[in-house]
Amino acid sequence: MSKRFIFSSESVGEGHPDKVCDTISDAVLDACLAQDKHSRVACECYAKSNIVIVGGEITTKAKLDFVAIAREAIREIGYVHDDDVFHADKVFVMNIVTKQSPDISQGVDARAAKGKKKAEQGAGDQGLMFGYACDETEELMPAPIMFAHRLGRELTRIRKAGGAKWLRPDAKSQVSVEYVDGKPTRVTNVVVSTQHAADVDHEEIERFIIKHVIKKVIPATMLNEDTLFLINPTGRFVVGGPQGDTGLTGRKIIVDSYGGMGRHGGGAFSGKDPSKVDRSAAYMGRYVAKNIVAAGLAKRCEIQFAYAIGYPDPVSVAVDTFGTGVVSDERITDAVGQVFSFKPADIIKQLNLLRPIYSKTTNYGHFGKNDPDLTWEKTDKVKALKKAVK
Repeated sequence: MSKRFIFSSESVGEGHPDKVCDTISDAVLDACLAQDKHSRVACECYAKSNIVIVGGEITTKAKLDFVAIAREAIREIGYVHDDDVFHADKVFVMNIVTKQSPDISQGVDARAAKGKKKAEQGAGDQGLMFGYACDETEELMPAPIMFAHRLGRELTRIRKAGGAKWLRPDAKSQVSVEYVDGKPTRVTNVVVSTQHAADVDHEEIERFIIKHVIKKVIPATMLNEDTLFLINPTGRFVVGGPQGDTGLTGRKIIVDSYGGMGRHGGGAFSGKDPSKVDRSAAYMGRYVAKNIVAAGLAKRCEIQFAYAIGYPDPVSVAVDTFGTGVVSDERITDAVGQVFSFKPADIIKQLNLLRPIYSKTTNYGHFGKNDPDLTWEKTDKVKALKKAVK
């Protein structure tokens, strides 16, 4: 008997209040790394109405204008309309950034310190990270989250190109996919909510989104007459962004990762430099899992590893192929240990992470993008993994 279930994932647009904050945090990080690649950055943002608060801990030689960085990020998102309460040129930006704690710094620095186990660069915090990949899409990502991201990207492309003057920056998408025996077979429903100008009819929005967004980006083979389209299901979405809801950095971790299909360790990504394993080790996990699937060693793979603050080696590494591996999970785990190093300094070196690349990651997922700067998406360890499992 076949096994059927429906799985849903969501994405959010650049103008979603939480993503506004992620965007500012990553813009600050990139500004730091552009001037000082050894910057230590943990930047958090809060946004509500016409106020942005930039906080966190930053130790850097970079000279930063937080107000200018925030305004430019907001302008690029598209909050520039005269009726926007949250407007790039009118927001009040408050800076409450301090330096990194010296106690954390000595744990991360590659030097000896009293009570520190090793003189190598250690993890910036304790915690656990996951990486995931599967063969459902060409990006080796789960179908529900990739379809949701594609909807959001197309909606933004149309808005920024002026294809629909009534579109506004805040938006969310959600896609539900039916699986049969582990394979995605059809989309059962699509939800798109987009902020809009006050003078456009709901019927026009509905027709436009179905024709020019949904049916453009979701494969026709995945849609049928039973697919339910829910467009702005409240009937009105004029008040949005930080005017309508509070924004906070790091609140969209499932959108940022695997849409719930792969697990998440709980640590957010945006605003953190790569000494923070919340970010860099999660990228490493994706790199490892993607190479395992690309090597044909499994159709689906999840890897978990964990760290202690100030200690360089992971305290655990585990691979799970959910019964899809061509060899045992133990053999794959051994091969991973031969091919990859999970020490924080080695992760940074292997993935070349001390660069101002992080604004490219902020929106529509940190994984599954075809961009050479996002080195964790490379599949350059396929041959080495195949050799290591023999």
